[in-house]
Amino acid sequence: MQVVVPFAPGEPKTRLAEALAADERRAFAQTMLRDVLDAVRATGREPTVLSTQPVDVDAPVTVDPRPLTPAVNEVLGDGATAVVMADLALATPDALERLFSADGDVVLAPGRGGGTNALVARHPEFRVDYHGTSYLDHREAARAAGASVIEVDSFRLATDVDESADLAEVLLHADGRARDWLADAGFGLSVTDGRVEARRGEE
Repeated sequence: MQVVVPFAPGEPKTRLAEALAADERRAFAQTMLRDVLDAVRATGREPTVLSTQPVDVDAPVTVDPRPLTPAVNEVLGDGATAVVMADLALATPDALERLFSADGDVVLAPGRGGGTNALVARHPEFRVDYHGTSYLDHREAARAAGASVIEVDSFRLATDVDESADLAEVLLHADGRARDWLADAGFGLSVTDGRVEARRGEE
């Protein structure tokens, strides 16, 4: 099974702008990418980064400047392919192994809000569409292709880091480079109105 990790290093994680400056977002995005690559390798598989431009990372890199959907579809259809997003800072080898080893022509790990954070495609006619509620779109695409669909219910794979509120999940549940990066940048946990938040200058 080939494992592909899409990545767009140019201007990543714009929704984190209220918490991180542009150069910090780039550094943090690459740190999360490295955590995901480590987690994939720990399952015994070698990932390939599918990047919109060259990126300095310890893994094979395929450069495709197109948007996510056509770039991923280019690598589908030639044997089993897993697609794991680069911002899954909470992903563990165990969670990924559940995804990789699940039966089904198409295996989906849904994200919060209707996205698809990771998938395995074994059916030659299945193609992705990452616009809108991609989880529902991928279920329908699998049915249209005559492919069986399995869903992997995983907190760690469902939690992608897109917004400032997600940083608390990294501090709470991750134990890799991304958590260390946030701590080194001065972030800590703060409880406000019964909610845990990540704030700079907190311990």
